[in-house]
Amino acid sequence: MASFQVAVKETDLWISADEKLEKETRDLVFRYRHQIENYISLHPEFMTSLHPYHEDPYASKIVREMIRATTDIGVGPMAAVAGAVAQFVGQGLLERSDQVIVENGGDIFMKANRTVTVSVYAGSSPLSEKIGMVITEDRMPLGVCSSSATIGHSMSLGKADVVCLVSSSALRADGAATVLCNRIHSRKDLEHVAGWADEIKGIEGGLAVMGDAMATWGNVELAAL
Repeated sequence: MASFQVAVKETDLWISADEKLEKETRDLVFRYRHQIENYISLHPEFMTSLHPYHEDPYASKIVREMIRATTDIGVGPMAAVAGAVAQFVGQGLLERSDQVIVENGGDIFMKANRTVTVSVYAGSSPLSEKIGMVITEDRMPLGVCSSSATIGHSMSLGKADVVCLVSSSALRADGAATVLCNRIHSRKDLEHVAGWADEIKGIEGGLAVMGDAMATWGNVELAAL
């Protein structure tokens, strides 16, 4: 697979595909950013809401999917924006490439013809980049998305170094990772995160890291890196 990078404003994608498709990727990013930005210009509360947003049958598909992915888990639709862009761009590229991996700030959409190991970055944690999540070919296409209270500029109400989730929907994984990360305030919370995750439909498994402690649950195969 050929790897390349495409950046448009806040969107900074790292992509692997059968060939370099920079122009096609950039066109897709502009298309979906325009749809989201246009909706925000008409409905500014869509961007700032920390709570589920009402359905809008007149919105574009990516906006409707962001709303649908976060409605029942208690966060605003922008909690799924990175996963949404990764998935919609990835699905568009699959029209030109048999396999594709799109990474958008820690949120990944992938469809590869082989097993892929995703390295887990957890900031200053001693476990950072020491653990990988093994994703077999038969489980793809798939979303692998992360949320962190200690890395990056995204808003988090918790203290976990990272929560990384696997789902058939990158939007769902992105929004749910935000929810779980918000709820982790101490290492003791790691004992409960699996139960919290089980309450969220569509999540196949995941892991959470805080300092030198980790919790895993569901259909997750780990590898030492």
